[in-house]
Amino acid sequence: MSKPPILQIGPYPQWDQEPLDAAFQVHRYFEAANKDELLAEVGPSIRGIATRGELGANRAMIEACPKLEVISVYGVGFDAVDLQACRERGIRVTNTPDVLTNDVADLGIAMMLCLSRGMIGAETWVRDGSWAQKGLYPLKRRVWGRRAGVLGLGRIGFEVAKRLKGFDMQIAYSDVEAKSYVSDMTFVADPVELATQSDFLFVTLAASAATRHIVGHKVIEALGPEGMLINISRASNIDEDALLDALETGKLGSAALDVFEGEPKLNPRFLALDNVLLQPHHASGTVETRKAMGQLMRDNLAAHFAGQALPTPVL
Repeated sequence: MSKPPILQIGPYPQWDQEPLDAAFQVHRYFEAANKDELLAEVGPSIRGIATRGELGANRAMIEACPKLEVISVYGVGFDAVDLQACRERGIRVTNTPDVLTNDVADLGIAMMLCLSRGMIGAETWVRDGSWAQKGLYPLKRRVWGRRAGVLGLGRIGFEVAKRLKGFDMQIAYSDVEAKSYVSDMTFVADPVELATQSDFLFVTLAASAATRHIVGHKVIEALGPEGMLINISRASNIDEDALLDALETGKLGSAALDVFEGEPKLNPRFLALDNVLLQPHHASGTVETRKAMGQLMRDNLAAHFAGQALPTPVL
């Protein structure tokens, strides 16, 4: 039996690439010097797309593949996939939830601690001789016992909240409705009011047209000059211009960010700020989780072509 032809949008680790190549006829879009020519050549035969959350698959790509049946996303976010185009043609879409939840939550907590306690600057203080020459490092702010808000209490938001409990924090959350599975956290419907009640605001929303720039100037200014914004969701959930303006003027105290518009080419204004912690979109970046993500991405493709139920369907 011939291998199903698929289009691979971005690179994967070798431990994923080898089994993917073994199971499918893989056309590597990301390696093509002329991507339009590649699509014109192989698009008519493509039955599946293997992509990454931040790369997705747009309408033009989908329309170039008239036999396309399934898009498997390596990652939990699927906002970069044109779901409407997929619905119109009955194309299945899958992602890799759950397997990355805990690692993403871990990084969110780590970023909060790192920025609040000034750990990056503190290490530089030791390495460049400032400790010996200038004395003690400038005082920073505590984490324990303060107020935390979680914007979006899905899988990742819930795990963030569980970790925050270990710091004896007052925890509130905002979502489309109160969650029955939490009784020890305060539900706040309005994100602006949530920010007003928070010292640390974690953004853990799934991205959609409805959540685009949900963290705008009102939320950011409500968080205030002593507040910290931590984003481990998608860049589109935050109005970056409003965020940069607030960071530059002191209307917001600080921000810890793992995602950016146009990444990896982020706005250079971020690089001039000393009140931000910048991370390279690696919240799920552990060996264990990336292996599990790759396995689930392949399992979804294999299940589809075997006529079996998809392990983690989106559409």
